[in-house]
Amino acid sequence: MTGLAPDETSGIAASLRAEAAQLGFSQLGITQTDLSEDEALLEAWLARGYHGDMGWLARHGRKRSRPAELVPGTLSVICVALDYLPPEARAMEEVLVDGNLGYISRYALGRDYHKVVRGRLRQLAARLEARIGPFGYRVFSDSAPVLEKALARNAGLGFIGKHTNLIHRERGSWFFLGEIFTDLPLPPDTADTQNYCGSCTACLDVCPTGAIIAPFMLDARRCISYLTIESREPIPEPLRPLMGNRIYGCDDCQMACPWNRYARHTDIGDFAVRHGLDAPDLLALWTWDEATFLLRTEGSAMRRTSFEQWRRNLAVALGNAPGSEVAIKALEAALPAASAMVQEHINWAIMRQRSSVLRDPED
Repeated sequence: MTGLAPDETSGIAASLRAEAAQLGFSQLGITQTDLSEDEALLEAWLARGYHGDMGWLARHGRKRSRPAELVPGTLSVICVALDYLPPEARAMEEVLVDGNLGYISRYALGRDYHKVVRGRLRQLAARLEARIGPFGYRVFSDSAPVLEKALARNAGLGFIGKHTNLIHRERGSWFFLGEIFTDLPLPPDTADTQNYCGSCTACLDVCPTGAIIAPFMLDARRCISYLTIESREPIPEPLRPLMGNRIYGCDDCQMACPWNRYARHTDIGDFAVRHGLDAPDLLALWTWDEATFLLRTEGSAMRRTSFEQWRRNLAVALGNAPGSEVAIKALEAALPAASAMVQEHINWAIMRQRSSVLRDPED
């Protein structure tokens, strides 16, 4: 397909936008493959160790920042955005201030976005293939070594904010990203290179653990999303009280971002809340055995965590919860069957609970 005329490629780009909208994507943009500036930033970030135990971020070398090395023959990258904020979910602020509830990042409340976004991208590619004939492509959505936010920025889908998330000035940041790497020489969109954060530091100020250590610089080792999802290790004790009731991920930086006043709710049924996980009772979650955990998280991005990590996270949240003899007994009852790592977190939670009960004996 490399022999396409300019008017043909322009027509393909226009067709892609129309088809993407029909498939529910809120945005589509096209970019080429040069990420040299972002490559230098990534390597400096990795050199500082800010990726923590996420060795996979460095494992693929420069394929992450060189699309044509990841998928040989790639000439263009088609980038899309898909809104995910479910309209029926309990207000985030309400959940975060109730220490008896658990907070789960809004992106994980419905069906696994990796499957949803990639499935729709395959439909988009199939529609294009039906129009122009076979061409080379691969689809991605947080599923390979891809610098998604940099590509999306270059494709005109937004700017990267101080919290390192992509922001669109008319849609905020509550959306997933996906890509089609293709050998089609498509006309690239023009990126707006201006950053629109201005003097705002809302995301830095609100981060519970101070993970955004400077504008546009995240130390993942302090990030609650990393601690509750990616890390398989014990959560550092100084950070535990700062995590509150966040048991899977954290949305505070997005909640604080002024641009999210323009965010749109999703109308994608796959992202509807499942099993009441938008405002679950912590003690009810604590009663889940592994079979229940696997059943309730089937087809969800929450399968990223193991049952052991899940119990570790819940123990921390219960340690931060209001003092309760019921909570203490539930924690104590779980000690014999717990792994050594979870036992340590349970003992920490029991200590915190007992201290809280002593402070508020009437509770």
